[in-house]
Amino acid sequence: MCFERDASPPDVPADRRLPTVAGGAAAERLTLVAEDGTHSAAALATTTRSQGAGVIVLPDVRGLYRFYVELAERFASAGHHAIAIDYFGRTAGTAERTDDFEWMPHLVQTGPATIQLDVAVAAATLRERTGVERVAVVGFCFGGTHAFVAATAPDLQIDRAIGFYGTLSNSRTNAPFMPSALDHAPRTRRPVLALFGGDDPLIPTEDVAAFEGGLRASGVAHEAVSYPGAPHSFFDRAADRHREASADAWNRVLDDLADVSAVPDKGVNG
Repeated sequence: MCFERDASPPDVPADRRLPTVAGGAAAERLTLVAEDGTHSAAALATTTRSQGAGVIVLPDVRGLYRFYVELAERFASAGHHAIAIDYFGRTAGTAERTDDFEWMPHLVQTGPATIQLDVAVAAATLRERTGVERVAVVGFCFGGTHAFVAATAPDLQIDRAIGFYGTLSNSRTNAPFMPSALDHAPRTRRPVLALFGGDDPLIPTEDVAAFEGGLRASGVAHEAVSYPGAPHSFFDRAADRHREASADAWNRVLDDLADVSAVPDKGVNG
């Protein structure tokens, strides 16, 4: 599990929050219908003062847990329409994911193809509901891995991928159902921002170096940042000792979203 059950996302740095929505806009619960007919849950948080790119939040192994609903609201407080999605509509329906949700039987039935169907309908919904033109995926742990893989999909209508501590080698987690971001990296088609804890045994420095090598081979713009001493899932307001890493990560993500709003890339049509 990526964080404690009572954890909350870190606050957006004060100078990046919109003064009229400092606490974050309340998210609206939605049901999305993917191309294969799957109904899945989502949470949409909008802002009246859009700062550019919209955000699709890809959660950790628990799917649409309340942490990620709050995180969508944080993005809205910084001026970015955001939609957080669930992965388990095909096997667990659209019920809210509570503390006692047994996620593992559903997690092992996921894969890049179905998750990308969910990303596709989320992107279409975000554009239709908010009018935003450019969209980034922002993933965490399991979702971070799938954000990196989504950046390689030729027809997926996203513009950039941001991943927090996405596992790069599935051999590290003994999870053969997980894609290997290392294998996909040379086929990356969109800019990538990758954020890691420097003290994360699941993502050692040699994996980060290999991932960066694959991104260089792909020719896309990219940045990988490791925070010394930070563990897996450092982006957690309850972990006060990692407050500086979380604030820096927020600033990098928001800068990246501003950049994707202004600079076209080869990904969607390339």
